[in-house]
Amino acid sequence: MNRRRFIGGAALAYGAFVSSARAQGTSRAPNLKIKEIRAVRLRDSFNSRFVRVYTDQGLTGTGETMDTVGAEYIINENIGPALAGRDPLDIEGILFDLAGWQRLAPHTPMPVFMRGNGGPYLSAVSGVEMALWDLAGKALGVPVYRLLGGRVRSRIPIYLHAADAADARRLAAETQVRALKLGMDYKPDEWTMKKGTDPDKVWNVHLNIPQTDDIVAMVASVREAVGKDYDLMLECHTRYTTESAIQLCRLVEPYRLTWVEEPIPSDNVDAMAKIRNSTRVPIAAGENIYTRQGFRPFLEKQALSVIQPDISKTGGLLETRLIASMAETYSVPLAPHGVASPLATMAYAHVCAVIPNLLMLEWTHYLNPQYLSLTEPVKLNAGFLELRADRPGIGVSLNDDAVKERTDTGFRTL
Repeated sequence: MNRRRFIGGAALAYGAFVSSARAQGTSRAPNLKIKEIRAVRLRDSFNSRFVRVYTDQGLTGTGETMDTVGAEYIINENIGPALAGRDPLDIEGILFDLAGWQRLAPHTPMPVFMRGNGGPYLSAVSGVEMALWDLAGKALGVPVYRLLGGRVRSRIPIYLHAADAADARRLAAETQVRALKLGMDYKPDEWTMKKGTDPDKVWNVHLNIPQTDDIVAMVASVREAVGKDYDLMLECHTRYTTESAIQLCRLVEPYRLTWVEEPIPSDNVDAMAKIRNSTRVPIAAGENIYTRQGFRPFLEKQALSVIQPDISKTGGLLETRLIASMAETYSVPLAPHGVASPLATMAYAHVCAVIPNLLMLEWTHYLNPQYLSLTEPVKLNAGFLELRADRPGIGVSLNDDAVKERTDTGFRTL
């Protein structure tokens, strides 16, 4: 079965929606053409790259991508010129061409060999795709979740990051979230890695007893601080060897963690499966796994208890919707990775709203004033992120003045 046929119910529903709208007149589905696609990088170590699709009738859509070097150049120099003149509502057709670099080839010097399952090219595609969904929702006058098949929930459970027990108590009281993630490297000055036999080593670390004891003590202190009613997760950031990960997971079993995240890199499916099969703690990963093809072996070998696709770099909203459907057949839930501004976080929420197997959504920068200043205000309500059902598209606007002020040199402003 080829990709063209396996587009899933969500894509079929979107196609039917557009066809029906056009049959009722151009006011329901305007005949748009892509005029330009522009991406910017920000100064001051901002991870996000913002993308905007412009049309011949003045309607625009905005997206976001991150964790990449060069995606903004690929959008400005290659993808944007190649898509000029295309109908922005033909999202599936555009994605098909971008995935195979089919009909685009005559219009760009970019060779087919630069595409792939990961890296800056796929991040660029993901950011453009998000902007296209935002634009489509605005053109059709509906929120994005309607175009993805319709919601199964109206509010999205969120988890935040806690540095220690005191921070966990504060976050629980101030935000009413019911889930918190911990990580030893959230406090670099107290980093337990410095107690290792090779103090400067931060990757592929074989934990010794003092290091392991530090991590277990932190987990124990936070569990005691928040009680049994909270979901707690441990972030490992791919730092450990397979055997160290197994030992660590076994030692934190009494604290009933919701998952241990990325104990090793997602490069070896069999090693990840070995860890999962060696402990009662659920194992999660996925922010560095890309497209359905990338997640397939992890699901087939049951190497992960929870998958965490990053929607801004794994292929986009529709691709994540299809990853979720594939994971659902294995009874595996999703907890999407989220290190974005409120704009992309709300875009993620639209996907989370339509998938039955959602566990929760990460919002790393919820309390980061620099990221929050980039968009109009978005707040949690009793620990949940609520969809803006009365707004078309993603439902969150960029603060263009703030983005312009921080746009890096050499880029045209949005």
